[in-house]
Formats: sequence, structure tokens, C-alpha cells
Amino acid sequence: MKPSIPIVILLILFCGDLLGQGQEAASYQIARERSLWHDNIDKAQLKLQLEFDRLRIDTSTKLQALDAITRQVNEIQMGIETDSTLNSNDKGRYLRTLEYMLRGYGDKVNKRDFGPTMGPALVKAFEKGIDLNRKKESIKPLVDEVDYGIGKILVDCFEFYFADNPGMAGSKVTLLRKYINLHPDQALPVLRDNPNVYFADSLISVVAQRDTRRLYDYAAARNKLGDRIRNHPDTFVNMVARMANSKSGQLYFPFLDNLLKGRITLAEIDSVKEDDFKYFRLMVKTRIDYAARLLPPLRDTAHEMKALTAMMASKAKQYFVREINALHDVSDSRVRFKRLEGLTPQELYYISVLSEDELYTSSYVSGVYPRIFERMANPRGDSLLMSVHGDFFRKFIKMAAGYNTLNNFLGTMGKENAATLMQSFVIGLEKPKPGDELEDAVDVADSYSSIMDKDKEMAGFVLNQVRWSYEKNVRENNKRGIVIYNLLKILFQSADTTTKTDLSAQLGIPSIYDQDYKGLVDDSGRVVQQVFFYGDEDKDGQLSFINFMNMFRGRAEWRINEKNPEWVTITSTKGKPVWIFANRPLLGDDDPDDKAQNKLIAYLEERNLKPSVVIHRGHSYHLASTLKKLAPTAKIVVLGSCGGYNNLNEVLTICKDAHIISSKQVGTKVVNEPILQAINNNLVAGRNIDWISMWRDLTGKFRNDAAAKEKFDDYIPPYKNLGAIFIKAYRKAMGEE
Repeated sequence: MKPSIPIVILLILFCGDLLGQGQEAASYQIARERSLWHDNIDKAQLKLQLEFDRLRIDTSTKLQALDAITRQVNEIQMGIETDSTLNSNDKGRYLRTLEYMLRGYGDKVNKRDFGPTMGPALVKAFEKGIDLNRKKESIKPLVDEVDYGIGKILVDCFEFYFADNPGMAGSKVTLLRKYINLHPDQALPVLRDNPNVYFADSLISVVAQRDTRRLYDYAAARNKLGDRIRNHPDTFVNMVARMANSKSGQLYFPFLDNLLKGRITLAEIDSVKEDDFKYFRLMVKTRIDYAARLLPPLRDTAHEMKALTAMMASKAKQYFVREINALHDVSDSRVRFKRLEGLTPQELYYISVLSEDELYTSSYVSGVYPRIFERMANPRGDSLLMSVHGDFFRKFIKMAAGYNTLNNFLGTMGKENAATLMQSFVIGLEKPKPGDELEDAVDVADSYSSIMDKDKEMAGFVLNQVRWSYEKNVRENNKRGIVIYNLLKILFQSADTTTKTDLSAQLGIPSIYDQDYKGLVDDSGRVVQQVFFYGDEDKDGQLSFINFMNMFRGRAEWRINEKNPEWVTITSTKGKPVWIFANRPLLGDDDPDDKAQNKLIAYLEERNLKPSVVIHRGHSYHLASTLKKLAPTAKIVVLGSCGGYNNLNEVLTICKDAHIISSKQVGTKVVNEPILQAINNNLVAGRNIDWISMWRDLTGKFRNDAAAKEKFDDYIPPYKNLGAIFIKAYRKAMGEE
């Protein structure tokens, strides 16, 4: 077989180089005591040549690098060996340094910061370094002028054999600065190991502005860097350090910007921090203040707005939402929604938009939403949004559409204002939102099906706004905007079933309508499933597990192994092999759920069992734990809780082509079991899963049970999950896969 051109060139270079080296060797005598070092250099050259043969780089780059590590290195060898000004010991040290340089290059070539193109510059710099060292001069000016990767290899090899060079200490500091410039996120880890460098204080000030949360974590450490941060002269750094070393630091942190500006004091926070209601109220007041500053002409993003939002969401869910959700069976609204008493319309608004992934339909429709308007002196939707400066307005509209309150909400304002609001809902998505640049676009995508189902006139208006925005971005040549609005246009047009749009074909993504059976089986022909359960004090998790197991008990086609105290194994006995692993829901002080899940994951990994179906069973607040352990091999992911943007985004980051079944509510036995049974029936039969026909059959089963149908309607199949489809298609179009 004719060898490829790069290999032929490599062989010619390699053989020619050996000939050249032999000729050079014949022209000068190598002392016996140094022959070993020359041999070691030759071996390092050969290893590097073979390494370059494996690299996928262009021929020109390869030729230049090979010339540097062969011909030029040979010349350096000869120069060292024939230098009459060097004694035998120094010649040996320089030869060993040369070998060390080659080995360092070989170990790092093509890794981050050490590209293959650096070879010629590295060899040239090494030669300059030898010359400087011979003259007893500092190598620091040389390290100052070269790239980090070259400087790192030079300093490593010279330090090993010539640590007494006068520029060694300064060169190391130079390398630290170069490394931090390349990797700003590593500034604090570098300073932790080098807390006394002269630029530490200035760098800490920079990090404080760019990554305050990380500085907060380091400021609490009992080490030299922690001391330096705590004693820093900068007001901002000092405030962060004070919070980090306070027992209430996490409660102060969301108010950092206003603390720095003197708009609030630690004493004011102390007065409410033990009262969840009052503390939440103070956060809402602060968030509204921050939201106002985001608007023109200020356009001022407050420090740690993200931390404030996260704490608000946490308190909203823990103190308010979980309480009213837990009382969902209580018919007396005064009892069920007692926790909402005294809240302002704005506070209820933020509870709504920050609890999307946990708020039950009944908690929203009968509790939070109506109370917003009941407590407004002038119950108008536009007035509500103005009072929060438009903060999270797309999220609120999306939720209103999903919970069928959008028409009511828009009806509280005049038609002209309603049209303007819906226009604002759609336009401007090409402008990235700090932190979550796709969230608003996904909210718009998620909303359209609900709008289409309830108000075709409004759906038409939204679609026209999308078309207008698409054309605007085409005129402005805004790639991000073109991609976003083209995708929305295709998605929204597909909502009209008469068009019979094939989204997979149009968007260039794998099929969203069916899951190929062959794509779910492993190398041994098995479909492996993993189910996550959680033990809860209210026993919901334990009951869910019992109901799940009852799907398989007493059925001849399934075998159950319950010998393990931390998980159960269920295997099919007929048809195609399906193996299901489910951890037991365990309740205890030391998080036994987490331990059981980790042991099960380790068990699966040891046996090369790769889940292609993953099911989350449990309250929404457990979902974050499931997502942290989600197997990248999952092709079908069933979320028994809200499929909000953050959840969809995280799933698709781990499993880019996953088919996601999500719900607006926590999963319910009445719906979960028929869905899982339908999936398993297909798998045991070895059939592809046709989501459209499967969902049609399930719809028929629930048709005569109004209560069950209402819950089933909250579930979204993969082919209707417009948010997930949008994320997949956007990443594909932007080349982010």
C-alpha cells in the first residue's frame, strides 16, 4: 500500500536527519563520558518525531517543527560538545538540559498552552537561554518575551540544572502572570500557592470585580491568601471578606451592591435575617431596585444580582411554595394559602416567576395568580410589570400561557398595551441576557403551543412579530438573531398541524418523533434503565417507590431482585432484555439516598452497564441531585417535574440528543405508570418508540377520566417540547455541539 505523503516526508526527514547527525558526529569527537547524554538526546528526538506522526496538523507546521527538533537540536549538541570554554561537567549539564527540554516538549505537545507550532521558537529560545547562562546573565528577559508555554518549558529545564541563574526567581513570577492572563479563572488557585507575589493585591482587586463569589470562598480560608484578602485595603474586597468571615455571610451576600453603595446596612439585614417572610420582602425590594438600574439610561448591573436571585428563589420555594403545594388536598383556600397572607403583588409576582419548576398548577391558578390582582389598587397587568420594571416579564407571560391565564392577564389592560407587551415578548431576543443568554428565547418557544391552543389570533400576531424580527436581523447581518428567529419561525409554523412540518429535517437535528430501538441497546443487546428515588419525610418518595414496584410484581414477564439493601434490579424474562435499576428511597440524617445512588452508579460502571433511559421520580427540589448524576449515555430522560429552561438546558448539555418527557408538575402515579409501561412495552418488543402514536394512545386512555386527563395534559412529549427542540437546534446552528 502506498504510504501517505506526511509519513513519507517524515521518513525522509528522519532518515536524512540520522545521516546528517552521523556526518556531524564524524566531524567532531564525542567524549566517552558524555556519549550517554548524546544518546539520550537522540532517543528524545526519535520519540518526538513519532509523536508528530500521530498529530493531525498541516504538513508545513510539521516540517518546521521536525526541522527544529532534529537539525537545529543537532547543531546545538555539536556546539555544546565542541565549546572549548566549557569544562566537561558543564558540557554534561547543558546536554542533559537539552534532553530535558525535548522531553518536556514531548510530554506537553498539543496540550493546552503547548501547541505543536511552538517547536522552532522553543529551540531558538533554548539556544538563547544557553548563551545567557554561559555569560552568567539572567534568563528573565528571555522568559518575558516568549509565550507562556515556551517560558514554562525553559524555566523547568533550566531550574533543574541551573537553579543558580540570577533570573530564575523573577522568571517564575513572570510565568505566574502569563498563566493568569491566559486563564483568569485560575488567579486565586495560583495566588493560594504563591500568596506573596508582588502583584497579589492588584490581582485580588481584579478578581473581586470579576468573580466575587469565588473571592468570598477564598476569603474564609485560614491560610496566607485568606489573610491577605482579609487585610486588603480595597473597600470592596474588605466588604466581601467581612461577609465571608461572618456566620451570616450567605445571608448578607445577596445585598453586596447596596451594602457597598451605603443603601443598606448590615444592621438592617440583621433585623430581618431570622424571619423568612421579612427577609424575602427585603430581597424583593432590593431586586426591584437592581432591576430599575438595569434600564436606560443607567444600564447598571449590580454586583451579585445572580446571588440575590438564587437566594430569592430558594426562599420562595422553601418557605412559600412547598407549604402551599403540600396542602394541595386541603379544600379550604384560607388554610391552604395562609402562607401567602400579607404578601404584596410584587412579592407574589416574584414567587411565581422564581418557582416555575416547583409551583403546582393549583398553587398558581387558585393561589398565587389571583392574589396578585386582588391586592392591587388598580388591578392591571401592565401596571404590575411596570412596578417591577419589566423584570422576568417573559417568564411571567410564559407561565401565564402554560397555566391558561394569559388571556385573563392581557385582558386586564387595554388592547393596545396588550399588543405592545406581546410584541416586547418576542422582539429583542438577539440581545444576550447576562448569565442565561438563551433563557428568554426558550421561554418564547415554550409558550407558543399554549398560545396557539387558546388564542389563534394572538398566535398569528406572535408569529408575525417573529417574521419581522427575522427580517430585521437579516438586514443587520446579526447571526445570533438570524438563527434564533429562523428557528422560532420554523417551530411556530410547525404548530399548525396542517403544514405537516418535519422539524427534524428542517432543523437538521435527530428525529424528535421517534426513538430508534437500536440506539437504546448496549453492546450486549440490553436496554439499561436507571430510576432515581428519594426518601421524603412526607413519605411521598417511599409511596412512589412502592407504586413503581407494583408495576412489576406478580407479572411473569418481569423478575425482581431485592437482595441489595440500597437498590433493586428488575429484568425482563420475555422478549428483548431490559434491565432496570432503581435505588431505594432512604430517609436519614446522612443523606442515605445520595450514598445509595452513588453506589448504584459505581456498580453500573464496574459492569459496563450504561443507562440509555433515565427516570426521575420525586419532588422538583430533588431534580438538581438527579441531574448531577445523569448518565451521558441517556437517550430518553423522563422528568417527573417541570421541564423549565434550566432543567432542559442541563439535560441537553449532558446528553445532547436526549428525548425529554417533562411535566409542569411533580410526577404523579396516575400518569407516570402508563407512560413507563408504554415505553417498556416497546422495549421488550424490540420496537422503535413512536412518540406521536404512543401519546395518541395515552390520550385515549385518559379521555374518560377528567382528573387524570388534567394531570396528563401537564406532561409534554419529546416532539412537543419546543424548548428542548429549540436548544438542540440552536446549538447545531451555532456550531456549539
